[in-house]
Amino acid sequence: MALRARHKIRAPRRGLASARKDDFDTLWDVLEASLNEINTKNASSLSFEELYRNAYKMVLMTRGEELYTKVQQLEENWLRNNTQQRVIDSIAPILLRSQQSTDIQDQSNEKRAAGEKFLAVMKEQWEDHQLCMGMMTDVLMYMDRISNKPSIFVAAMALFREHVVRATVPAEPSPTIASVLESTILFMIQLERGGHMIERPLVRHCVQMLEGLYDTITEEESSKLYLTMFEPAFLKASTEFYLEEGRKLLTNGDATAFCRIATQRIFEEHERSRYTLSQMTEPKVLQVLDDCLVRKNIEEVVNLEGTGVRSMLQNGQLDALKSVYTLNTRVDPSKQALTNVVKKQIVEMGRQINSTALTLSLAPTQRPEKGTDQSEKGKEKEKPLNQQTAIAIQWVDDILALKARFDKIWEESFSRDQGLQKSIMASFADFINMNTRSSEYLSLFFDENLKKGIKGKTESEVDALLDNGITLLRYVKDKDLFENYYKKHLSRRLLMKRAASMDAERQMISKMKVEVGNQFTQRIEAMFKDMTVSEDLSTNYKEHVAASADPEEKTIDLEINVLTSTMWPMESMISTRDGAVQLSCIFPREIDNLKRSFEQFYLDKHTGRKLSWQASMGTADIRANFQRSNGKVQRYELNVSTYALIILLLFNDIPDGESLRYTDIQLRTRIPDHDLIRNLQSLAVAPKTRVLKKEPMSKDVKPTDRFIFNNEFQSPFMKVRIGVVSGGANKVENQDQRKETEKKMSEERAGSIEAAIVRIMKQRKQLIHSQLMTEVLSQLSQRFVPDVHMIKRRIESLIDREYLERVAEEPPTYGYVA
Repeated sequence: MALRARHKIRAPRRGLASARKDDFDTLWDVLEASLNEINTKNASSLSFEELYRNAYKMVLMTRGEELYTKVQQLEENWLRNNTQQRVIDSIAPILLRSQQSTDIQDQSNEKRAAGEKFLAVMKEQWEDHQLCMGMMTDVLMYMDRISNKPSIFVAAMALFREHVVRATVPAEPSPTIASVLESTILFMIQLERGGHMIERPLVRHCVQMLEGLYDTITEEESSKLYLTMFEPAFLKASTEFYLEEGRKLLTNGDATAFCRIATQRIFEEHERSRYTLSQMTEPKVLQVLDDCLVRKNIEEVVNLEGTGVRSMLQNGQLDALKSVYTLNTRVDPSKQALTNVVKKQIVEMGRQINSTALTLSLAPTQRPEKGTDQSEKGKEKEKPLNQQTAIAIQWVDDILALKARFDKIWEESFSRDQGLQKSIMASFADFINMNTRSSEYLSLFFDENLKKGIKGKTESEVDALLDNGITLLRYVKDKDLFENYYKKHLSRRLLMKRAASMDAERQMISKMKVEVGNQFTQRIEAMFKDMTVSEDLSTNYKEHVAASADPEEKTIDLEINVLTSTMWPMESMISTRDGAVQLSCIFPREIDNLKRSFEQFYLDKHTGRKLSWQASMGTADIRANFQRSNGKVQRYELNVSTYALIILLLFNDIPDGESLRYTDIQLRTRIPDHDLIRNLQSLAVAPKTRVLKKEPMSKDVKPTDRFIFNNEFQSPFMKVRIGVVSGGANKVENQDQRKETEKKMSEERAGSIEAAIVRIMKQRKQLIHSQLMTEVLSQLSQRFVPDVHMIKRRIESLIDREYLERVAEEPPTYGYVA
């Protein structure tokens, strides 16, 4: 409806109210002629004040209702005889053909030109009608004021609706101007959706006309012709269009193209509703688009072979993934179709990482080719173990790379969606825990990086490295198993002084504490405390020795580590052999005297404690003299294991050139066979550290072999480090070690389960079986996932030992025995 200025109604002049009633026809003749001049846009010479006065007089004659009717009749005649005919004359035959039968490619130009002409005439006639009725309304203002009927302007709009818009076109099959207008606008939109340019302002003006016309004289909002006539047809056409669009795009089989076009369509409909049609239609047409194009096809698009989300994830197509995410979000807040494929792809890629690690770990060790010298043969023994450790570290690196890849996708393509993040985390946890060695591999990753991986890195880089590892720890379900391996590997780093940075070690503990809690790190923190206390203890012992009167105590420097046995992951050096107890190794007299001296010093300060010496974890620096055949003496400083020290000191007690058999060495040292063989291989087989000669010379050590001190040993270095073959570094456990670890963990878990059951029952006093199972699983889930059968066995064990009792059979109920 056009906006009109509001005019002040002037008071009538004296004498008008007494005008004679027979003057009405004369006044109407004048007014009618003037209104016709207005309709013909020839009103420049008219006096609106005079016209207003005439209309005013007619109303005062109590003929207002008759005046209202005459004006209506005048406008009806004008619209029927002039406006209607002009509009009908502008309708070209091509506009009367069925839209479905029109070939948009061949006839679009002709039909578009005809449509634009028709729309231009409609626009012109509508605007002329509004302008003329605005002027007439001003003239008839007083009539409208006292009338109880709709204003003459509203009545005239209704006349335009009935005698122009709904007028029948004299052509088969008797369409109305409204139906031609509807089909023409829809054709224009069809053209625009097909990529053609159209006269948007022209379409917009005609839409505004429909918005300004109502089905009812009371002009309710819901009765606008735009809503009752055009919009339903537009939404129906849009439904058909997007259903067909979806079929065509799926036929092409290109998910990226589908998402690009669908995203463009959403933008186009938004723009079309804002600038061509009506903003009232925007949510409705977008709903049609979502239902017919997106919701109907998104799952198939996501799963398209070769171009779907799986391919996008593999090829890092971030923009395409973002489009899929946006489209899926429009029709499904949970994004189930996208989430399912992402989860499946992560697990698939993770399984491939697991499979690669398993394949490499099972690959046979390459034997040295013929012609390989003894030096290369000496290295071959260690290769499989180093290879296994490298596989473990590569497994973690590959997972971190995969995690970084999906983190980027999550941030750039998935808008940091929290639901998708949970699904991604769950998928990583799924495939990581499929690898039964995940806890061990992750611990080896930390071990390698904390030994040498942080050298040369900035503080922020170290922090990022540790954070990456902690991220994977978050996914590991058996955190107690990880703790077991981490303590084992940490103990070697600390005792063998392999840690590159104690600050980084403590930083790692702080991060683990935040991630998994204090209980997880208590024992690890106790290990660091033992090391700190041991440093002070070593310093105090050195001061004690310096003040001692015994000169023999001063010949050897001792650096000691006193460890709390319950906090460190080392078994006592007592093992079984043939069912008998294996005694502790025999230390040389010099070492044994030093050992007794320290024990006395320590036990004087800590009464009631017991020291158990762990020779397998110690090292020693010794000076060795090699008597050459020419009489010269060559001196080297050797860094060896404690066991190697014990072996070498045996050769001080025999004449030069004499040998010791393997069985002699074993009898005089009581070093366990496994450790003795590895140390003798380091001293007599490793090509660069042969301070002993072995007869016969071979890679293996047998009970019949003899060993002689090698006075001809040479090295380009004065300080020579002699490592233990296959024993100096943390590495992946072999099958026997793995079984032993699993057995130990099973025992520890049984204790943890029993402790949890007792805690719960002590607090609750009585619980049915299902409730007790639920609470036990809940309490222990942060450390490991308890086996249901193991929980049942521990309940039975506690009943047998009278910690619990059965209260009822149905349902099974237990009570706590105080």
